[in-house]
Amino acid sequence: VQLVESGGGLVQAGGSLRLSCAASRFTFDDYVIGWFRQAPGKEREGVSAINDSDGNTYYADSVKGRFTISSDTAKNTVYLQMNSLKPEDTAVYYCALDTRVVSPYNPYEYRYWGQGTQVTVSS
Repeated sequence: VQLVESGGGLVQAGGSLRLSCAASRFTFDDYVIGWFRQAPGKEREGVSAINDSDGNTYYADSVKGRFTISSDTAKNTVYLQMNSLKPEDTAVYYCALDTRVVSPYNPYEYRYWGQGTQVTVSS
């Protein structure tokens, strides 16, 4: 399984970014892709997730109403549209994938990870 994130960058508070997670080299029929973030000195935090089989989406309270997760199954790509960004959203963002995810926000339930993309929000 290969996951490649892109779309990170530097943005001012209130701005927007769209992250992409391109998945390849897997043959799972049902899977969950999650977005996580990790700021310096903090634990990795679940931000959002999408279940490929039923389309259910999940959002952490801290991003609800500002972030939107979506998928393009033809491209095996999941997107995270981030609006109204805040300085506290600054972190390295990772996407992760696995087939038997009970708690989408638990990073220990995901075996496959991307390399991460930096998001920096200036005040």
